Amino acid sequence: MSFFGFKQKKSFLGIDIGSTSIKLVELSKEKGVPTLVTYGYAERAISDIIKGDAQKILNKVAALLKRLYTDAGITSFQAVTALPNYSVFNSVITLPMMNKKELNSAVRWEAKKFIPMPINDVVLDWRIIDTIEVDKRRKNYRILLTAAAKNLVRRYVEIFKKADLELLSLETESFALSRALIGRSQATTMIIDTSAVTTDIIIIEKGVPALNRSIDVGGITISRAIANSLNVDFKRAEQFKRDIGMSGSSKIPRVIEGILKPVVDEMRYSLRLYQEQSDKAIEQVIFSGGSAYLPNLAEYFSKILNIRVIIGNPWARIAYPEDLKPALDEVAPRFAVAVGLALREIVNKT
Repeated sequence: MSFFGFKQKKSFLGIDIGSTSIKLVELSKEKGVPTLVTYGYAERAISDIIKGDAQKILNKVAALLKRLYTDAGITSFQAVTALPNYSVFNSVITLPMMNKKELNSAVRWEAKKFIPMPINDVVLDWRIIDTIEVDKRRKNYRILLTAAAKNLVRRYVEIFKKADLELLSLETESFALSRALIGRSQATTMIIDTSAVTTDIIIIEKGVPALNRSIDVGGITISRAIANSLNVDFKRAEQFKRDIGMSGSSKIPRVIEGILKPVVDEMRYSLRLYQEQSDKAIEQVIFSGGSAYLPNLAEYFSKILNIRVIIGNPWARIAYPEDLKPALDEVAPRFAVAVGLALREIVNKT
């Protein structure tokens, strides 16, 4: 799904702008296979471009992005980026089957009932998920609505213009994660993506995000809780988090478990809600994001959900030099969104 799209060329950048870092991946297509050209990572506190409209914020992000792609040695200036899931409105609606022109008008009219802001203030996109049989004579479309504030879209466009990059597409993180971690698989999948400040719970059905939920709990939340509990500084708490995680019987796993309770509750609720609404079971759970490698955390989620949880590998469908494998494996969960964004133009899936 894209809020806009333009003409494509040969190699493409996927750029994931987070609250504490920017991740960049450049991919080309060699003999039909997505191939890594270069990648880069800049870890820096970034002001909130979602809420802040000040030019100095946009200039700061653009300058950091420019330094990052210069250091990475990119060969393309055509890019795809994503809006954070928590800043985008998603809803699945049902409409009777009709022709495309009528459907476009009907979707826009129906969207007014669901989107919590004036329809003229948003960029609206939609996609048919599937059709469902009402009776022998009638069928309905199930449609995914996606909407983002025009002001937010404008800010992202301005950042890339200031960074001298051509922004080909602007989509949502959910589609990028699906593309990178699931590919063309039709398996109904839950993705748990933990960033520095939020955790997104996404259920992918037939390649489309059928359910999106965000919780204000992330890696920083965990580190702060450890720091407060053990009376240590933030840097040391970060190290404890990464070294110990949910393993062992020390105080740290108990602190993490307490912080993650809202996430666990939301995961259980999302599983139950989806199964009740669709009468379908989740076939797999994929864990992604900066906290995915915390010791024993995936196993912890697996145990409490009673379903196998695996750590996602966005490089699994990408060709790259073998000597890069150790470095790429180390950062894999953090790069899922960036890889999925670059893949958008390579696989032409959406």
